[in-house]
Amino acid sequence: MVVLWTDGLVFFLVLAVISFSFYFARKPQMKRPLGKIANNKVGMLSLVVLFFFMGIGLLDSIHFKSSETSAKPIISVLDYWASPLRMQGEKTYSAPFAAHLYSKETIILENGTKVWAYPRLQHGGKHLKQPSVEKVGDIFIKGSIGFAKGSVLFMLIFIISLKLTKKSLATKTIKAAWILTFLLVSMSYMLIDLSTYYHVFGTDKVGENIFYQAVKSIRTGLVIGSLTTLIMLPLAISFGIMAGFFRGWVDDVIQYIYTTLNSIPSVLLIAASILMVQVYMANHEQDFTSLIVRADMRLLFLCLILGVTSWTGLCRLLRAETLKLREMEYVQAAQALGVKRGRILFRHILPNLMHIVLISVVLDFSALVLAEAVLSYINIGVDPTTYSWGNMINGARLEMARDPVVWWPLSASFIFMFTLVLAANLFADCVRDAFDPRRESAL
Repeated sequence: MVVLWTDGLVFFLVLAVISFSFYFARKPQMKRPLGKIANNKVGMLSLVVLFFFMGIGLLDSIHFKSSETSAKPIISVLDYWASPLRMQGEKTYSAPFAAHLYSKETIILENGTKVWAYPRLQHGGKHLKQPSVEKVGDIFIKGSIGFAKGSVLFMLIFIISLKLTKKSLATKTIKAAWILTFLLVSMSYMLIDLSTYYHVFGTDKVGENIFYQAVKSIRTGLVIGSLTTLIMLPLAISFGIMAGFFRGWVDDVIQYIYTTLNSIPSVLLIAASILMVQVYMANHEQDFTSLIVRADMRLLFLCLILGVTSWTGLCRLLRAETLKLREMEYVQAAQALGVKRGRILFRHILPNLMHIVLISVVLDFSALVLAEAVLSYINIGVDPTTYSWGNMINGARLEMARDPVVWWPLSASFIFMFTLVLAANLFADCVRDAFDPRRESAL
């Protein structure tokens, strides 16, 4: 097993989230907002989608050395399971569910005659003798079989979950969540089953499967959104509370720091930092022996850079809220009784700021996923060898200018990124409504 830097941080973050979830679930003041989230149908459906994406990202974060070749490349569990998608490449472009290449070539027939036509694919639809006649019915039959297999897998998951939790489908929200889970599992199995016979989302210029690229890009988006949050939270929380509680010269210094950072264009700062990382890697090639290690280190540095440049907004919010909490009666009483400042910060100030932190984290996640796409589009994001939606969009620019248009790489990246960002935004709205006391009083 091989543990990359981002792998270790991802699983550390998962353990931290689980620990904090158990901790906050026991807090009386958290039961009302958590109950509102659990009873919100849109929030729970979006959470199911997020968990589905997270499961794929975690599978792609378990790496080991493969024995497929003598070089023993580093692959993930997801790569191992998706070997048919990864290994069955074509010569160049092919449309979704196609059996022929997208452009005509000179074909030499068995009798030596040269024909200008669309060549058959090596893997996609190779089992069909007459694709124009058989393809539609074959896709329907194989898709139905895959959907049925997915339904059986869902039933096993459903029965095991009911046995372990000993809970029935008590509410409409739980029923809707299980229905969405059924659709996700069944349709995913259907696409996986079809991918062994066809290229579901087509292939790119070098014949690589677009569906495989889009699925692999999930981990990159999740790593950018989660690890950047992990880096920025300590800075935002510590500086925001210190500035609001201690005031004076401490407040002035912290305000000067985040005002200076905000005055620097973030794109230029990120571009300069990425260039420094590239120079360092070029001067220390012995430390980066494989492409995946090199790409992983650049991804980690991008998370660090985004974390350092994106903590200022949350810091301002926490500073303003801390200034208000500092004047509350219970904080004044604690100071009058001689309670130490550190105890006041951890027992009275920080717990009353966690709803703002939670809301900001969920809201910023989708913005960071989109930020990666924009940065990769202008070639200052993740490594070009890393699968990401930004790199897919960047590579699709020239393909859109072809005649006929190669539309499927851009469409696939858009569908996956749109689904993740939409689910994150809907869940963020649910969390904000649940934790906002002013909205509760207005209702």
